[in-house]
Amino acid sequence: MSDKMSKEDMVKEAVEEAKAKAAEAEAAEETGEAEDVAEAGEAAGTEETGAEAPEADAGEGDPEDEASKAEKKKLFGKKNKKDKKDEKIEELTDRLTRQMAEFDNFRKRTEKEKSQMYEIGAKDIIEKILPVVDNFERGLSSMSEEDKATPFAEGMEKIYKQLMTTLDGIGVKPIEAVGQEFNPDFHNAVMHEESEDVGENIITEEFQKGYMYRDSVVRHSMVKVAN
Repeated sequence: MSDKMSKEDMVKEAVEEAKAKAAEAEAAEETGEAEDVAEAGEAAGTEETGAEAPEADAGEGDPEDEASKAEKKKLFGKKNKKDKKDEKIEELTDRLTRQMAEFDNFRKRTEKEKSQMYEIGAKDIIEKILPVVDNFERGLSSMSEEDKATPFAEGMEKIYKQLMTTLDGIGVKPIEAVGQEFNPDFHNAVMHEESEDVGENIITEEFQKGYMYRDSVVRHSMVKVAN
């Protein structure tokens, strides 16, 4: 508290002194001593209050401030400007990213082409096997009930069932025809008939069985369509 009061007293004394010096300066102005008195009062006020002297000329900038600003501007300019190494790194990174994207597209395209080639090859083999299946079915259907009981016919029946089980295991399925509505995506109509027993566009007879491999048609069913 004493320190605070002493500072206030010092400020008051400085103010009183400044007023006195100002009055003295006004009086001395008439005798031509105003300049000396003003300088003395300014020096005394600065010494008593411990305040810094005002700048000599507010219009002129401090050389140190100007140099500091120039240095900061220079530093910031260098910071914003990219280094050649950084530019090279960005260029190489961009090139690597593009090459990785191109390689990924190439890999996907190659896998798709391989899958398509596999399906094309599989469908080609299935098409060649289907006539064998047709011959088995014709042979078995032409046998009489007595012939079907012979060991030969039983062996043929077992071979046919094994063949059909193998085809089913790789995704080959027969297309349903008789009793179904005609669909040009699966059926090939080779005959038409007028019948009151069935509805319109209903398949009444199948001449050759059609097959699908997975989701694609290997062979259309040859059918007769009513009405």
